[in-house]
Amino acid sequence: MAKKAVAKQKKGNNGFLKYIKWFWFLFAGAIGGAILIFLLASWGVFGKLPTFEVLENPQTDLASEIVSSDGKTLGKFYLDANRTPVSFDELPDHLVHALIATEDERYYEHSGIDARGTLRALVYMGSKGGASTITQQLAKLLFTERASSNIVARVIQKVKEWVIAVRLEKQYTKEEIVAMYLNQYDFGYNGDGIRSAARIYFGKEPKDLNVQESAMLVGMLKNSSLYNPFRREQLTLDRRNTVLSQMEKNDLLTETEKDSLQQIPLEINFHPESHREGIATYFREYLRDWLKKWAGDPKNVKPDGEKYNIYLDGLTIYTTIDSRMQTYAEEAVHEHMPRLQAEFFHQNTPDRNKTAPFLGLTNEEIDNLLERSMKQSERWRHMKFDLKKKDEEIRASFDKEIEMTVFSWEGEIDTLMTPLDSIRYYKKFLRTGMMSMEPQTGHVKAWVGGIDYRHFQYDQVKQGARQVGSTFKPFVYAAAIDQLHLSPCDSLPDVQVCIEKDRFGNPEPWCPKNADGKFSGEMVTLKSGLANSKNSITAGLMEKIGPQPVVNLVKKLGVQAEIPAVPSIGLGTPDISIYDMVGAYGTFANQGVYVKPVMVTRIEDKNGTVLYEYVPETRDVVSDEVAYTTVKLMEGVTQGGSGTRLRHKWATNTPVYKEVITGYPYGFTNPIAGKTGTTDNQSDGWFMGMVPNLVTAVWVGGEDRSVHFRTITYGQGASMALPIWGLYMRKCYENEDLGVSKAAFKEPEELTIRVDCNKAGEEGDQTKPEDEIDIDF
Repeated sequence: MAKKAVAKQKKGNNGFLKYIKWFWFLFAGAIGGAILIFLLASWGVFGKLPTFEVLENPQTDLASEIVSSDGKTLGKFYLDANRTPVSFDELPDHLVHALIATEDERYYEHSGIDARGTLRALVYMGSKGGASTITQQLAKLLFTERASSNIVARVIQKVKEWVIAVRLEKQYTKEEIVAMYLNQYDFGYNGDGIRSAARIYFGKEPKDLNVQESAMLVGMLKNSSLYNPFRREQLTLDRRNTVLSQMEKNDLLTETEKDSLQQIPLEINFHPESHREGIATYFREYLRDWLKKWAGDPKNVKPDGEKYNIYLDGLTIYTTIDSRMQTYAEEAVHEHMPRLQAEFFHQNTPDRNKTAPFLGLTNEEIDNLLERSMKQSERWRHMKFDLKKKDEEIRASFDKEIEMTVFSWEGEIDTLMTPLDSIRYYKKFLRTGMMSMEPQTGHVKAWVGGIDYRHFQYDQVKQGARQVGSTFKPFVYAAAIDQLHLSPCDSLPDVQVCIEKDRFGNPEPWCPKNADGKFSGEMVTLKSGLANSKNSITAGLMEKIGPQPVVNLVKKLGVQAEIPAVPSIGLGTPDISIYDMVGAYGTFANQGVYVKPVMVTRIEDKNGTVLYEYVPETRDVVSDEVAYTTVKLMEGVTQGGSGTRLRHKWATNTPVYKEVITGYPYGFTNPIAGKTGTTDNQSDGWFMGMVPNLVTAVWVGGEDRSVHFRTITYGQGASMALPIWGLYMRKCYENEDLGVSKAAFKEPEELTIRVDCNKAGEEGDQTKPEDEIDIDF
């Protein structure tokens, strides 16, 4: 019996030992299998893994950044990824603390894989949190694609993430991995990476984020589509508060701090970074074309011979635009133009103008104008060349109502309208262009190409060229001073001047009239003649020197437009761009030296290597004496001519219509040189304004010359354009950090031309009373 019991016991022990052996066999097999799987994954059996070189330089799309002269980001060029990386040192401590406390509490204790977290996830099937470390999440963002719903594929992907995570930990420091992860994540609304996200959601750089803002962005890392303040505000708030709780749990916040911060609502300061929003939109579009030409030049290639991609290669473009002055310029436009537009609408109601917004056109002419506009539209181009539609079908589509969003000064309007009606609708809006430049360097400080880039994409600064009216007259005066050594105090008779046919190549006799059609017959100083825009005085100068010296001078001043050598150019018949006018006027402010306007000073690649550096283009055009004399002539415009309103100090309760006509309460007392300009039928209004270190041009008018004010009261440059200059300069002067000059223009050391016409025994200025409405052609 004893032997049988022992035998039975041995048999039981053998059975138990067999199970133990199988357990260890299976366990060893599982470990070996896991190791084999990792080895196979690392060898690339389950798909190609990044090489050492790729890990060293992960290929991510980097947006090119446009930087202002005062160090602000104006915008970016990107396709799908609006990403501009920042270093770990640029991240605030509380952002890093929030990330680690929420996403990976043992981040500094593991080497890419958190064993405790993984075991917990396996035991609880993920109900108590996942196991992905920050490094694994980075690996997933950088190198692995989204797996299918197949469980095997998901396991293989996870294994690949583990392998890549371990390699990343060997390749980079913990700090570098944190920065890479935050730079890579897509926070939505073009917020690719922490820098874009901080700027878009809070209008800040990452280093300026506070604790609750950092907590919200960290909370979005779980799922930026789900936890997004614009889509699910309460859910995002709750998620942010969870992050704050995690920070308190990890002794990164006190309970009191946590409770206090959790009571703060989400305070979003939305700054979209799309191509059509933000400041300097017209300038950025000009810059895009400029960069494409630069990148297309065979001389500007990467070390490997490839062309630079402005959307993917992370270039940094340093510009001359000052973000503060750009903002002031846009604010000035948006302050004045709605008021001017309101008056234009008032004058063009159906009972006042049956062909509104056009004046002086027959119905047939209007139909032809709209037909041309149809064929020039993007809609026509797309249907004809992309969709291969016939003209009849395209034309018919312009008469079918569709849903659209249109511009208004009160905000965008969602409406139902035919494309043809929308063309006519947009024709009634007055347009504007403005550019401001430092004449000594050529640095362009502000560039406003229109009233709203989303709806009016034609750039009036450089694309557009319009008749310049009387702003051309200083060129005639400067040429005459240069040729004849004239003084502002010299006089000419205010009589009608006729330049006969064939003289100076004139095809017809030219007998210009003054704006009011009257001639006093009296002697008028050149200073008074320019201040009051006397056509008779300009014609008299043109008769003395002829048009060719004027054309030669204008070309030296950088004007690219074709200008015929005929006397009538003296009254401003040529079409010239704002860009060229600013460069030309800048020569007078810069003592006779032309400096070509510049917008880009330097381009760097993503590593900070300088790829382009601007070399100034300058040339001597006139002597400093001629330049100074011309400036003194233009000072007369603001001392007693059509620019005198810049000296006014109207009360703030002045009626709107009076503000439009006479200006706003500027109250400037410093020396200002300038010239207003108005073309026939009030189609174009100009103002050129200069102080010693800033030259600015403003133009206002309709898209078509038939869109204009009926009378000179509102239709002159002094009413349309000058107020924008005044508002802009007032804002610039209020910011003393800008250093915009209030000083007098620099006088040459040897001045032989008499410029002060108010000394005893000399003729005084013949100017109009300050409250009289000036008529300027």
